Amino acid sequence: MIYKVSVNSFILVVRIVARLFDRNMFIMTVAIMIGIVIITFFIADIVNQSKIETLTEEHVVEIEDINSRNENFTDYFLQGSVTIDSAREVREVGNYYFDFALFWYNTALVNITNTSTDKCIENCWSAMDEYSTSYQKFGYSKPFFEEAKTYTDRYVTILDYYVGFAQAGQNITMLRYNASNYLRQIAENLSLGQMENVSMLMELFNETTGLYDEALEDYEDQKDQIDEFAFFSKVREDEPPE
Repeated sequence: MIYKVSVNSFILVVRIVARLFDRNMFIMTVAIMIGIVIITFFIADIVNQSKIETLTEEHVVEIEDINSRNENFTDYFLQGSVTIDSAREVREVGNYYFDFALFWYNTALVNITNTSTDKCIENCWSAMDEYSTSYQKFGYSKPFFEEAKTYTDRYVTILDYYVGFAQAGQNITMLRYNASNYLRQIAENLSLGQMENVSMLMELFNETTGLYDEALEDYEDQKDQIDEFAFFSKVREDEPPE
């Protein structure tokens, strides 16, 4: 009887211990699983944070590059535009002197006086100075537009128009410079009574003036191309607001 009780007690104790062992194993297993989940979460978070930082750095570099390109494009474009506008203004001053030189020459043809020829010669020199300066400024503007093209893909066409416009400006200012020089020599020979030289120089003057008129048409065409260039997409402008 005593042996039976002892056996039963032992079995009971074993069962209790087994239950406690199973419970502890379950708790340990759950704890381990929770730990694995937490560690996995932290690892994933670290990886995601690293990816976010990498993308942020890439975007910052990309934005800085875009801003740098835009700033350089704007800088070179504005410098070219200011220079070409200055060339046009100086050319207008040259035209002013050239027109006065013609006025005094025509006056000298009616009544040859030293005053008329001297005024013609004086205005020719002034016109030549202005045309020479304008020619140089048109030339100075071209490298700015060429450099601006290296910072854009969208506005290459309009920049080419500006380069062509500057070249056309050089063409007409050089022709007007030559015409002014011929007119100056005509006035000088007229005052000396060298009519044969006057006739020869007048032919050169008329030929140069004809070339100028042709070059002026190209100059105006280049200007029209710039004025008509669409900087913004019409399709984009017509889109309704969101």
